Amino acid sequence: MKILSGFALGFALLLAAPSASAQVHAAVLSDSDQAVLGQVQAYLNGLRTLKARFIQTAQDGKTTTGTMWLERPGRMRFEYDKPSPLLLVAGHGVAIFRDNQLDQTNTLPLTQTPLGLLLADTITLTGPVTVTQFQRLPGLLRMTMVRTAQPGDGSLSLELTASPIGLVGWTVVDAEGRETHIQLTGVTQGGSFDPSLFTFTDPDAAGGTQTP
Repeated sequence: MKILSGFALGFALLLAAPSASAQVHAAVLSDSDQAVLGQVQAYLNGLRTLKARFIQTAQDGKTTTGTMWLERPGRMRFEYDKPSPLLLVAGHGVAIFRDNQLDQTNTLPLTQTPLGLLLADTITLTGPVTVTQFQRLPGLLRMTMVRTAQPGDGSLSLELTASPIGLVGWTVVDAEGRETHIQLTGVTQGGSFDPSLFTFTDPDAAGGTQTP
């Protein structure tokens, strides 16, 4: 029971509920950094669909696995391997978190979640988004971004291979500094997905009502 509770906590941090506004400080970038960041922005905007296996590590160190689908703009599904009771479905402007064990369903607007930054139709790493950290490591790029006007909503740190640029994971940090890390494996990009993947069917609703 405690393990599943830890999974649920980590999953909840993926959504990272909003908090009071905080001061935001942009990373100091060299001309070379700016050029690479421009390449990252172009890659992210070209990334329309992605499927991968994932390993999620929660704040308490507990891990769980599953399959995720991403379709920009605005769609994502995290399907956790059993016996985890969790499911995340994002679509139609909201992220829906379902815990079958607790028989609870929570909904949050994507505009109030760090993951919404990744699912935007157009990703711009300036203006409404501030890059607060940027690292160029051997074979790896790491960047942290927040909403400029709402940095207290939480941060999203992406991990990408450097050459070629490719998304391999991310970390969400909530307003309390708690982290949830997602590592992607077996990544495939491109193709199309069944739209039903991004539609949530509420088991508590009469007749199994579908929720966008």
